[in-house]
Amino acid sequence: MSVSVLFIGGTGRISTSCVREAVAQGMDVTVLNRGKTSERALPPGVTTIAADVNDPESVRAALGDASFDAVVNWVNFTPAQVQRDIDLFSGRCGQYLFISSASAYQTPPTHLPVVESTPLKNPFWQYSRDKIACEELLTAAYRDDDFPMTIIRPSHTYDETLLPFDGGWTVVDRMRKGKPVVVHGDGTSLWTITHSRDFAVGFTGLLGKEAAVGEAFHITGDEAPTWNQIFAYVADAAGVEELNLVHVPSDAIAAADPNWGAGLLGDKAHSMVFDNAKVKALVPEFGRNTTPYKLGARELIAWYDAHPEQQVVDPEVDDLMDRLAERYAPRPL
Repeated sequence: MSVSVLFIGGTGRISTSCVREAVAQGMDVTVLNRGKTSERALPPGVTTIAADVNDPESVRAALGDASFDAVVNWVNFTPAQVQRDIDLFSGRCGQYLFISSASAYQTPPTHLPVVESTPLKNPFWQYSRDKIACEELLTAAYRDDDFPMTIIRPSHTYDETLLPFDGGWTVVDRMRKGKPVVVHGDGTSLWTITHSRDFAVGFTGLLGKEAAVGEAFHITGDEAPTWNQIFAYVADAAGVEELNLVHVPSDAIAAADPNWGAGLLGDKAHSMVFDNAKVKALVPEFGRNTTPYKLGARELIAWYDAHPEQQVVDPEVDDLMDRLAERYAPRPL
């Protein structure tokens, strides 16, 4: 008997790969979302339901008396949203999977690699603190009311549409024009980066698995290049022969742009390397055939070159990078 799974969302960067993997594994997949057009097509065989998850009554009406082996909500970010799902799915699912974030871990970490028992503490980024609060709510619901939760903590997970840089295509445009490119810190911190195809194998292997209930897992790649390497991989894929990197302190970037800085100080500025032994113990096939970022970068650039309408340069970001590069570029002796 196949596992029945409800994906709330299901057309995002990570979730689409998970839907495709679940279908490939023969699961009975239903996707509930608002029915808006997405550039990521769902595979044949998926049952689709149009409803707004922010309107619980519309969800109840759309689902009727249906129950599922697993329910995954890809678009929950606050405790109020999680509580709404606890109320909605208690008694009608065998497992509820919450998508948290590896940025919830202690930042900066005192020990590497990060394991699931690493403390959750991020004083820099509200996004991460909200995810921690969601986890605490679910842990209490599991402990007190047997709500069958599983917590998933992705780290930097990409598909062919997601460039790894703050500034997105603006950075690639600068590379191709020979302009200086801003890298936070000295570019030597280690950063785990995971293709959504690879994440999907580990994630789908946990669906409907009783041993995963009540547990938290991060699901990441085992590759952790430096940021200098990440920029170089993208530049090479983009055909850039000479890459001009300018290293800027993360706190200087945060002072110039608090929004950019929050994601740096609360996440990307710190080396993050993960031990995936816990998920591999339940999903042995996870991590066997993965996409190295050097190849993933080629997929990214090929996608953007095939979609010139997505090659959008942000003039404010471009100007900020000009100013930061002018200030911090090495001076000739």
